[in-house]
Amino acid sequence: MRALARIGGIGMAAALVLQPGMATAQTLSPDQQRFFDLYKELVETNTTLSSGSCTQASAQIATRLKAVGYTDQDITLFSVPDHPKDGGIVVVLPGRDKALKPMLLLGHLDVVEAKREDWIRDPFKLTEEDGYYYSRGTVDDKGMSAIWADSMIRFKTDGYKPKRTIKLALTCGEETTFAWNGAQWLAANKPDLIAAEFVLNEGGGGRSDAKGKPEVLAIQVGEKAAQNYTFATTNPGGHSSQPVPDNAIYELADAIEAVRGYEFPIKFTDTTRAFFSATAQSAPGPMGDAIKRLLANPNDVEADKIVSRDKTMHSTLRTTCVATLLAAGHAENALPQRATANINCRVFPGETVEATLAKLTELAGPRVKVTMNMPVRPTAVPPPLDPKILGPARAIAAKHFPGVPMLPLMSTGATDGIFFQAIGIPVYGVPGIFVDPDFNGIHGLNERIRVKSLYDGRAYLYDLVKAYAG
Repeated sequence: MRALARIGGIGMAAALVLQPGMATAQTLSPDQQRFFDLYKELVETNTTLSSGSCTQASAQIATRLKAVGYTDQDITLFSVPDHPKDGGIVVVLPGRDKALKPMLLLGHLDVVEAKREDWIRDPFKLTEEDGYYYSRGTVDDKGMSAIWADSMIRFKTDGYKPKRTIKLALTCGEETTFAWNGAQWLAANKPDLIAAEFVLNEGGGGRSDAKGKPEVLAIQVGEKAAQNYTFATTNPGGHSSQPVPDNAIYELADAIEAVRGYEFPIKFTDTTRAFFSATAQSAPGPMGDAIKRLLANPNDVEADKIVSRDKTMHSTLRTTCVATLLAAGHAENALPQRATANINCRVFPGETVEATLAKLTELAGPRVKVTMNMPVRPTAVPPPLDPKILGPARAIAAKHFPGVPMLPLMSTGATDGIFFQAIGIPVYGVPGIFVDPDFNGIHGLNERIRVKSLYDGRAYLYDLVKAYAG
């Protein structure tokens, strides 16, 4: 759920919001208790790459689905022999109108690594404390994955017969670039199974203030492509007592400095233009004026300097590349024979990873070898600002979160949605689950979610899916 971090940069737009005081914590209803049982089981099932099993988590969800009437024909559990613990699940609830294309609910079961010695609480035991649920994955992405699975269960137990077929895909491998990726595998090997008119995914959400008052909702409409590159320099080396200017580390450092000093050109999609237009209306003084100038002229260097002081704004405007890993030398008393750096790029929708490679090669210079790391991500395709998607999201939000504005957002991060976009299915990161200004420890220590945020998000997303499904 990396895209939620982007909401942190739109506090200016969120400043428009005033909402009545929030309700106090409530006792769980029987319906909510059933959801909690599913959520707790999922969160407490270790699904890290190092020692966990998404296959186990998928099987547990399948058991719950079968208990309410889903059949083996409705449920597909999948994995591959080389990665037996990285399995996933696809579930289908047939619709009444076969002329309507299905919709797909997407979530990922895997979580970022968490070491017990680093955490205050056991990262794989759900703990309720001070109005929060604590554990790895409480937000990213087991909150939404549990809501999707619970919604499919509720549809069956409520006797709901959707007009449009509803599909659910819960996969593994989203959090680790080099891991086997279930979403990518489904898109490449089982496109008919997950075929849909659109996908609802993580990446949207909402931001609340430090006291839990909702400030702004975001619907993700597009994301960047994440791609890693390697810079490598080599040299015969020698004894460090006789240094020479021809040094692998210096050459690598010069190349990294060139990347640091380069700004990719500003681009706009329909989504980012809408986002900046809304932000410009509420941003104070110089910032608002600078945004308006950039919208009129993306080559306005002075306006760019003002807007790009905000790191979120800066990253939303363009492709970005940054050095993230270094390795050099083989002995403390020897001139380095080899130096390498990882350059992590977030490629703007519509731009290719190959074009980014060409620019990096130009910046690095002839003494540095630049290669594109596997896996190579597909080109990010910006989905349309479709009224059939945005309209219901806003209408349902007005009932659940009255007075809270909703902004379209392009994620500067990346999700598994890119694999579905690559086969022609637009992907939208849904709003509804609010996080705090500090991002709730997602990917870090002591991940948590407000109890109220989880249940409010569950209620909103259930109604949203029904609005789309008919």
